[in-house]
Amino acid sequence: MLIINEEHKIIKFMSKEILGLNDVTIRFAGDSGDGMQLTGTQFTNTTALVGNDLSTLPDYPAEIRAPAGTTYGVSGFQLHFSNSDIQTPGDSPDVLVAMNPAALKVNLKDLKHGATIIININSFDAKNMKLAGYENNPLEDDSLEGFEVVQVPLSKLTTTALEGSGLSAKEISRCKNFFALGLMYWLYSRPVEPTLKWIKSKFKDEPLIESANEKALLAGYYYGDNTELFTVRYHVEPAKLPKGIYRNISGNEAIALGFITASVKTGLPLFLGSYPITPASDILHELSKHKNFNVRTFQAEDEIAAITSAIGASFSGALAITTTSGPGVALKTEAIGLAVMTELPLVIIDVQRGGPSTGLPTKTEQSDLQQAIFGRNGEAPVAVIAASTPADCFYMAIEASRIATKYMVPVILLSDGYIANGSEPWRIPDPDSLPEIKINFRKEKEGFAPYSRDENFARPWAIPGTPGLEHRIGGLEKSNITGNVNYEPENHEFMVRLRAQKVKNIENDIPNLEVIGDADASILVLGWGGTYGSITEAVTRLHQKGIKIAQAHFKYLNPFPKNTGAILKKYKRIICPELNMGQLARILRSEFLVEVDSFTKIQGIPFKTTEIENKILSVIGELV
Repeated sequence: MLIINEEHKIIKFMSKEILGLNDVTIRFAGDSGDGMQLTGTQFTNTTALVGNDLSTLPDYPAEIRAPAGTTYGVSGFQLHFSNSDIQTPGDSPDVLVAMNPAALKVNLKDLKHGATIIININSFDAKNMKLAGYENNPLEDDSLEGFEVVQVPLSKLTTTALEGSGLSAKEISRCKNFFALGLMYWLYSRPVEPTLKWIKSKFKDEPLIESANEKALLAGYYYGDNTELFTVRYHVEPAKLPKGIYRNISGNEAIALGFITASVKTGLPLFLGSYPITPASDILHELSKHKNFNVRTFQAEDEIAAITSAIGASFSGALAITTTSGPGVALKTEAIGLAVMTELPLVIIDVQRGGPSTGLPTKTEQSDLQQAIFGRNGEAPVAVIAASTPADCFYMAIEASRIATKYMVPVILLSDGYIANGSEPWRIPDPDSLPEIKINFRKEKEGFAPYSRDENFARPWAIPGTPGLEHRIGGLEKSNITGNVNYEPENHEFMVRLRAQKVKNIENDIPNLEVIGDADASILVLGWGGTYGSITEAVTRLHQKGIKIAQAHFKYLNPFPKNTGAILKKYKRIICPELNMGQLARILRSEFLVEVDSFTKIQGIPFKTTEIENKILSVIGELV
């Protein structure tokens, strides 16, 4: 029987009280072999099913096989869920599930004062504390003062629950993440049935492991109800989201589904030429599952082969894409210039990560903007657009395909590690609500010239083998109209300016920059890409405090929307938060001759909402 006390938001169930909360931020952390990503993903999927709005932040160790128990081998997964609309995975966790001392040490600094720390007490032995760099046991000194510490013998309880399972001690140890998951399901009133169903499907060919994971999950759940460690449970009501069918989706999944949709809408086969690279590889993995949609995926031997195969597919009439991150873009540079010269539609997806060189391969950054806009030899302009949220990746993949095929131009679609791996609820659109993308292959022999132009300055897309439309392409400069190799100075300048104008003309075909907020605000907060969520939450908080402020977010970065200059000149101060050293700010200063207050962070992690909020307040203080 449930009893609800509206005044105190308390629900009583048996001997435990259920406290109603508006939102919660949880972080799971442990060794990379402890299954934290799986645990977080299952908690996320279940939370989506019960109707909460959510945002996630997976955090992978940079080393594939970092020594177990070390701080640089810690893997984390943060989830923020709420009964209302949210934009970020949360600034500071309310709860940390720490599977070992290293997980505690790495994440303690991020926790809210008074946060709950659920600790696997069995891992706090001398060996693991030494590996984590602890000289003293943090459970026995004042290191955790101000936190609610709950010591749970996760490893021992899992072993006890799985006695007689037929598994080895090592295999049993691997099930402790499901015990922890079951405990968190109980603590936050989540159903276990979706994960039980997933376990049955995932391990259907391994009955011993299937049974063990089920037992561990249920043992963790019932432990919460039976132990005296927890006197309160928590409940977060479903969010009031617009009506529709939702699924939880990551940015990389959304990009893959967006390109499949674009393939259907164009009527073209989809070809992906890719070389695996973190954090873009999941797009290749996802697209490889969808051959039934006329999708061809090619895992090339290197980045150069990946993009040149895509150029060949484009020449033959496919919707051609290639996926990579910053280091791969560097290797693809000459081939991008080839696509510019041949004027073939091509989409290059750059899922940005920390650099330079190998840099921080599992961490997020926005440091490829100038590389995307300028990073080629010669005058080789391409269109550059950026997704702002995991769900937005779906729509920007479609938009990249539309621009590329309409203007016969390469398009770079920028994502980043945060939105690529993060996830949120996505309302599945009605396919009929998505616009068709019209493709006009040249078929008429009469009047054909390979470098003639339509009203968009796009040259004809003539498929090899079409009678009478034989033509040559290649990396040498083209003669206007005929496409023959041409070294004449005047022709080269004409073609350079023409290709640049074609990209510039895209500004006539994209939305104006939208400003949200107070019309009489003196401060504009300007962002692009994955900073959208933290900027939006910061601006929303300040609005709620009665502070006048405006916000705008770029999705189109080359060319910029036509009204960009007029917008920028309206404000006394422009604040531009970026996960780089101020690349967009630098471009805006140069392009529009306005002063931009660059606010930067280069730590491999997204902005916290409070960081941006405090920056805005400091600028307001300067204006007073």
